[in-house]
Amino acid sequence: MSRRWISVFLFIHVGCLGQGFCGKVLVWPTDASHWLNIKFILEELVVRGHHVTVLVNPAQLLIESDKSSPFNLEWYPVPFTKDMVEAAIEDMFKFWIYDLPDLSYWETVLRFKESISNMTAMERQACDSVVLDKARIAKLRDAGFNVLLSDPLVPCGELVAELLGIPFVYTFRFSVASTVERLCGQIPAPPSYVPATMISFTDQMSFVQRVKNVLFTLSQDVIYHWLVYGDLSDYYTEVTGKPTTFCETMGKAEIWLIRTYWDFEYPRPLLPNFEFVGGLHCQPAKPLPEEMENFVQSSGDHGIVVFSLGSMVKNLTDEKSNMIAAALSQLPQKVLWRYSGKKPHTLGTNTKLYDWMPQNDLLGHPKTKAFISHGGTNGIYEAIYHGVPMVGIPLFADQPDNMAHMKSKGMAVVLDFNTMTTQDLVDAVNTVIVNSTYKENALRLSRIHHDQPMKPLDRAVFWIEFVMRHKGAKHLRPAAHNLTWYQYHCLDVFAFLLACLVTAVFIVMKCCMFLCGKCGRIVKKKKD
Repeated sequence: MSRRWISVFLFIHVGCLGQGFCGKVLVWPTDASHWLNIKFILEELVVRGHHVTVLVNPAQLLIESDKSSPFNLEWYPVPFTKDMVEAAIEDMFKFWIYDLPDLSYWETVLRFKESISNMTAMERQACDSVVLDKARIAKLRDAGFNVLLSDPLVPCGELVAELLGIPFVYTFRFSVASTVERLCGQIPAPPSYVPATMISFTDQMSFVQRVKNVLFTLSQDVIYHWLVYGDLSDYYTEVTGKPTTFCETMGKAEIWLIRTYWDFEYPRPLLPNFEFVGGLHCQPAKPLPEEMENFVQSSGDHGIVVFSLGSMVKNLTDEKSNMIAAALSQLPQKVLWRYSGKKPHTLGTNTKLYDWMPQNDLLGHPKTKAFISHGGTNGIYEAIYHGVPMVGIPLFADQPDNMAHMKSKGMAVVLDFNTMTTQDLVDAVNTVIVNSTYKENALRLSRIHHDQPMKPLDRAVFWIEFVMRHKGAKHLRPAAHNLTWYQYHCLDVFAFLLACLVTAVFIVMKCCMFLCGKCGRIVKKKKD
């Protein structure tokens, strides 16, 4: 055995002895940027000596077979292909980015239902391949896993944990309108000052905004029940063989690791089994590739602008790409643009296109002046970590809400993708670079992010190991999970008190009427 592997072997086993055990972690992953985030946690778990097994199918986009992977990949078959998944995602993006602004509310709801139904059908088929395969479930049960790690954006992880009889931990940014956290996790969310996710309000709401916030929250709950809960509740009942609901099963999560922090969030109440781990993937910048470093250094005192619309948006219409390229060409800075679509004919000499670029390392470079982003959580946290002001061009899902947070924190200017012009983009970039308050606010948030008693990655791993060591975290689970919705809101208590009040008033009125009647008869007898 080589000296290198002897060192690794000793490191792992010393780590195991320090903790008291080496655990087994099962993972039900979510694809795309969600996988990139959870991967950091899994790699750290491996470094600490734990054995990590990831349930994966051949249609997943970013999780591929690799002999050098530190994880054990447990493959299961699905009746769809990677191309079908990419087509479904492309259709969803087209709806969010281009179709949504022209649709009425109810047209939006129906199209959203159709889009969700298509994705849910694939997710259900993937789940079937695991939970209905008795031999696979028996194999996983015999493996003796200590905990399951899952992202609730894609259901089924909690169902696998239920069948295996092991505790599970969630890691995610948010659910639709935070419905899962509120209804299944029982996290308090007073609509008077906690804005619903995706409504883009701050915690300082006017009366009209509070009305909208309440109505939006209620409507999202109804839509979420309509789109997801009904079918999945029946499905979970069928698979487990006992009456249950989707929300009840999700509510059994031991710990909820939320991928934000107080540098991003508005102050709000939390439960003891909810932990913020935002920015766990961020790290000090590493040196850039030589060609890229030369381009960056050629920017002189003007510096550079980093531009990315995320890993999933690979193409834009010719009109949009040329409009954006024309705006970038007017900037005095050099621009590094992650874009794999058709090269815009308006592309300036100051702009270079890249299929991929080391975004974290670029944002940590001393010559970086601004970050143009779609508003994904990973990119936002890299900007906060390195103290870089932003221009937000949110496209879909949580991105408008994310950028609304950054705007309210004074760190970003936000543009509308569908209505912005060349001049709008030029002005926005110049504003966040020239107006020093944006940089100052970015640095202030960066200081808050770095000033934590424990690094986010260490905190995430600590709670996963905590659940493994103690076989759960039931002592952190609020009693609210045992209450019905009307008990949680004390409606039964209010109804009882109201009944008591009505009864007391009724008795007093009857007594008064009786006494008044008796007095009247006495007076009448005296007159006679």
